[in-house]
Amino acid sequence: MVVESPTKARSISSYLGPDVVVESSMGHVRDLPKKELGVDVEKDFQPKYVTSPGKGNQVKKLRTALATAESLYLATDRDREGEAIAWHLTQLLKPKVPVRRMVFQEITRQAIRHAFDNPRDLDTALVESQEARRILDRLYGYEVSPVLWKKVKTGLSAGRVQSVAVRLVVERARDRIRFVRADYWNIVGAFHPVDNPDQRFEAPLAKVAGRRVATGKDFTSQGELKNPNTLKLGKEEAEGLASDLAGSPFTVTDLKKRPYRRSPSAPYRTSTLQQDASRHLGMPPARAMRAAQRLYENGHITYMRTDSVSISSDALATTRKVIRQTFGDAYLPSKPRFYQTKVKAAQEAHEAIRPAGTTWKTPQQVTAALGEGDPSRLYQMIWRQAVASQMKPAVGETVTATLEGTSSEGVGVEFQAHGRTITFAGFLRAFATGSSAGKGPGEAGQKALPPLSEGQRLSAAALTAKDHQTRPPAWYTEASLIRTLEKLGVGRPSTYASIMSTIQDRGYVWTQGRALIPSFTAFAVVSLLEQSFPKLVDYEFTAKMEGDLDRIADRQEQTKPWLQRFYFGEEGLKSLVDNSLENVDTRLSRRILIGEDAEGEEITARIGRYGPYLLWKEKTVSIPDRLAPDELDVEKALELLAEAGSAQDRKILGTDPQSGLEVLALEGRYGPYLQLGETKGSKGKPKRASLPKDTELGGVSLDDALRWLSLPRLVGADPESGEKIYARYGRYGPYVSRGKTNRNLPEIEQLFTITVAEALQILETTPARGRSPALRVLGEDPRTGKTVELRDGRYGPYVSDGVINASLGPTDTVDAVTVERASDLLETRRQKRGAPRGRGRSGRRR
Repeated sequence: MVVESPTKARSISSYLGPDVVVESSMGHVRDLPKKELGVDVEKDFQPKYVTSPGKGNQVKKLRTALATAESLYLATDRDREGEAIAWHLTQLLKPKVPVRRMVFQEITRQAIRHAFDNPRDLDTALVESQEARRILDRLYGYEVSPVLWKKVKTGLSAGRVQSVAVRLVVERARDRIRFVRADYWNIVGAFHPVDNPDQRFEAPLAKVAGRRVATGKDFTSQGELKNPNTLKLGKEEAEGLASDLAGSPFTVTDLKKRPYRRSPSAPYRTSTLQQDASRHLGMPPARAMRAAQRLYENGHITYMRTDSVSISSDALATTRKVIRQTFGDAYLPSKPRFYQTKVKAAQEAHEAIRPAGTTWKTPQQVTAALGEGDPSRLYQMIWRQAVASQMKPAVGETVTATLEGTSSEGVGVEFQAHGRTITFAGFLRAFATGSSAGKGPGEAGQKALPPLSEGQRLSAAALTAKDHQTRPPAWYTEASLIRTLEKLGVGRPSTYASIMSTIQDRGYVWTQGRALIPSFTAFAVVSLLEQSFPKLVDYEFTAKMEGDLDRIADRQEQTKPWLQRFYFGEEGLKSLVDNSLENVDTRLSRRILIGEDAEGEEITARIGRYGPYLLWKEKTVSIPDRLAPDELDVEKALELLAEAGSAQDRKILGTDPQSGLEVLALEGRYGPYLQLGETKGSKGKPKRASLPKDTELGGVSLDDALRWLSLPRLVGADPESGEKIYARYGRYGPYVSRGKTNRNLPEIEQLFTITVAEALQILETTPARGRSPALRVLGEDPRTGKTVELRDGRYGPYVSDGVINASLGPTDTVDAVTVERASDLLETRRQKRGAPRGRGRSGRRR
């Protein structure tokens, strides 16, 4: 029998006896290769699978165990990923004995024995659905990510769910940036019955002279009142009215009592477990899932990746038994509660997350077994939610009291007090201990009012004027972002935790407390995706793709035609990428307008090769790493620029850990460069390294500088000649050298990543006969897709794509010419000659 983890193998083997050898696959055993697309789009999207890194020995071990076995049970998880792992195992192990698929909801003796006695066949539709999802994500990442490298910044990535999640966070930041704060005042009174000053309660001012007093909900996001008839109090008005009301008597003129009833919520599914773990326990989703995994593998809870909220009839009986034994019959409803999921396209018929087995361990028993820590705290939360879900509702009474009075100036006012009393706690009893004492999830709590009656006279012990400000939309937290993704139908239970980790690991989002703050790079990426790939970050389109994948699993959709439409369709991924390379304006995608100064000069945030920076007139300065986008207004930008001051042409980046010398970024006569140590007082010439001409010193970090100062980099030695191969940066850009042989590199990043094999391949290329070697490879022409080179000819420098040559213009310089400018020059030359854009020989000069 093969399961996914060693812990699960140990737990299950104890239930099956010596005739069953239980081994683990240690997760996935095959996947698409990391360094290539791995999908043949011309052959029905045939995937190229390779054994997962580090899994070769484990696969050999499984083959050895299988050699003496009479049958093979595949007991991987019962979701898409688990079904796919089971299928991949059959492809690698090639069993010649009967193969059975075994699935279970929980790791208990009864559940394992039942699953062992009732195996099924592999679900090929579920496998196809997982494969389609994997191919889709690979196509998305491999096609879109290079666009981000070329148009925004090297090393960025795009993902089907990841990019939508980043867009949500960026849109929240945009809402906060557009938000205009409104200031308003109110009066809070401390009242008590005339004959009982100890029964004090608070009530805010609700009306003045019949006009309702504005609260936060009465303002738009632009700080304007939604209803002009609402009264907005200022400081002077509020303080004056409070003074005029001092000593005035008040009367209870209206008393409304309404029954209060609150029913429990459903047992946990994956997303709600992650949300409550974040809110109540401070556990990020990834950490919560690790704790849940441990609980599951040790037989304490059911499978934790699910969007179901139902539980089995046996589990219902167990829950009711626990309620009766723990809280008594008074808390047990006459019949069980049944819940239905509200999740879009909910799939995979699991149960909700609950304690495992027909006899549930108490939270204290699990703590005794596992010790204090995340798994025990999470189990207590799961236990409480599962038990509470089958208890009676909490009931009570909500009271609203209207208090009227008149100021010394004859102005009539109304205060309103709200209170709630709980007459029967119901399911809230399940949350009556620990950190959630007295509250269920989301229970805000309201204080009870003292006994009041209409016509009763009250005194105001204090009347305090208080100022308030409207608040911008709250930043997303991991919990609220998961809730929004689920509501939109984007992503699935198994992906949410990894998405939260990915968007932070990739530098798109950082955390401030629990708030998710987008980086300026995230702004640039989302702007480009919205401009060039609007469908791919459209919420409805992404949700529809999730639905299509579910239909593949249900055999209602075929994989290959669906992938064909997605990739080669009229508005498919391939055409979107091809068009984006030509149409995207790099300058716009890397530019974020902050505002204008008093003279109307624009201040912009730019995304440079080394990070975000501010540009104003000709001044630049790095944007601090932990500055939230909504905090960077014109005033803050000018402050940062002023602090940079005269340091524009000289910036101390830090200290070299090896030499102890300062690392400096400087602007010289021939452009920006780096220097190790000062020239003054030094015995020899300090080490220097030139930077690309378009580098902004404000965006260069210490790590960036140390990489450049490490050049020339020894790549290795030629295995045949023994000559050393170096990666260097010179006047015409990056190149590799071996002895007297030099060849240009297409990308700057290759200086730091190129291998010996890759360098040898480039060094073996021969410059075209009859022409001088290229000064620089500019890149791929966005119009034709051909490689464009900068060359030095008899009449001066020119650009060439191998078919068309075009001289530089009078204002062009060798150092500053870009591939976009070269493309324009070649297109102008092409139109003058009437030459085609194709790759044929008809355009070559005779």
